[in-house]
Amino acid sequence: MQTAKKNNMTVAEEFVCKVEKEARSSLMRVYAPMILLAVMTIGFSLYDSHFFSMRNLSNILGQMAVPLTLATGLTFVLLIGRIDLSVEGVMGLVGSSIALLVLNSRNANDYGVLGVIIPIIAGLIFGLITGVLHVKLRIATFIITYATGTIAAGIAVLLYHSQPATAKAQWIIDASQASFLNIPLITWIAIAFYAICCIILNYTAFGRAVYAIGDNEAAAKASGINVSKVTIQVFVLSSFAASLAGVLALIRLKLGQVSLGTDQMFPCITALVVGGTSLAGGKGGMLQTMVGTLIYMELLNFLTIIQVPADYKKAILGIIIIVAVALTLTRDRKTIAK
Repeated sequence: MQTAKKNNMTVAEEFVCKVEKEARSSLMRVYAPMILLAVMTIGFSLYDSHFFSMRNLSNILGQMAVPLTLATGLTFVLLIGRIDLSVEGVMGLVGSSIALLVLNSRNANDYGVLGVIIPIIAGLIFGLITGVLHVKLRIATFIITYATGTIAAGIAVLLYHSQPATAKAQWIIDASQASFLNIPLITWIAIAFYAICCIILNYTAFGRAVYAIGDNEAAAKASGINVSKVTIQVFVLSSFAASLAGVLALIRLKLGQVSLGTDQMFPCITALVVGGTSLAGGKGGMLQTMVGTLIYMELLNFLTIIQVPADYKKAILGIIIIVAVALTLTRDRKTIAK
């Protein structure tokens, strides 16, 4: 019956139906995660009255600084249909390098601001190399980014010879203790970076190009967009986010080691897909990134409150990412990510 009805439809009617279906899907992608976040917050608060306390909320916001920063950078990568596995290595390298260049427990270095700027520039160079190799050599991003991330992590370990340095610079100590409105300073820095990226993605030609490439790369190229240039810029931006996350992680822990970036990327990917950003590219945005990050952090915090063992946490989060990917996958595309 449905097939006969479909056969009787004109091309124009089919197009209208397709547009309406995509519109409903887009609305679901935006509002479903928001509803889930609201239900989770109410449910967790009813289960444990301490969940919605100012102390616990401050704890959640403090813990979300690094994931929000990484997820913000990775949003651009996922929107063009790529993946960046190098962020953990870059994050570890930048954090470790800063700890060795500012006042620390391992050497007599005290380069001040330069001790931060130089490692961040190194992180940007890794992003540039990754983007250029992907574009010029046509190497799949999951391979090239895994390779560059491993190299970055290896360099970090070589720099501190398996003996991490404790950062003793006064500005790091002060920053780790600073807060405003009971929200840690590092979270405010992450929010500021997020806000800047919101403007870049939503109100610049670069942001429009990112969406165009993710939606249809061939059409974007035909319309005059320099796909190679934008792709390289996206990986540089992602590496900057990883570098900033390395700085924030160092401020929080005051110990420069490669493990600053360990197990940081996949939680961010989880947050992104749960928030509604598609791994196929072209669908998602900064609002989804914030909502997804909050969902992930609230769930992680609640599992800790009810004392769920670490291994079970990983299993639960693994199930969540599988379900989220399945729900956001565009069925008519042949590839999930490039």
